[in-house]
Amino acid sequence: MATESLHLSTVIARSPEAVYEFAADPENLPEWASGIGDSIEHVDGEWVAQAAEVTLTIAFAPANNFGVLDHEVVMNGERFYNPMRVIEHPEGSEVIFTLRRFADESDDEFETDAATIVTDLATLKRLLEA
Repeated sequence: MATESLHLSTVIARSPEAVYEFAADPENLPEWASGIGDSIEHVDGEWVAQAAEVTLTIAFAPANNFGVLDHEVVMNGERFYNPMRVIEHPEGSEVIFTLRRFADESDDEFETDAATIVTDLATLKRLLEA
């Protein structure tokens, strides 16, 4: 059970539509989401990635006009729901990822997860602003 939420974001100098289009495409995940690994495949109706020695199954929110990029990751039989949004910002777009802390997660683990997400969002920004 989640006990705390931390909202992490970055501003990207691109339209919300352009950011959403790139970030919503599962095939682009390995370019910016470090926890996904080097590749992702669509297998039997599911998106599957191999990260380190773990197989991840990822389910995404249906395509929408509201910038909702929520996704659920299944790893080792555990489900992790990840709220994520692209919203309009005066400088283009803001991408917001909500990190959930679980009761058994240490401070160090939570901080490491947060740092990883901040790095991933920075990579997304760099790719889209290039």
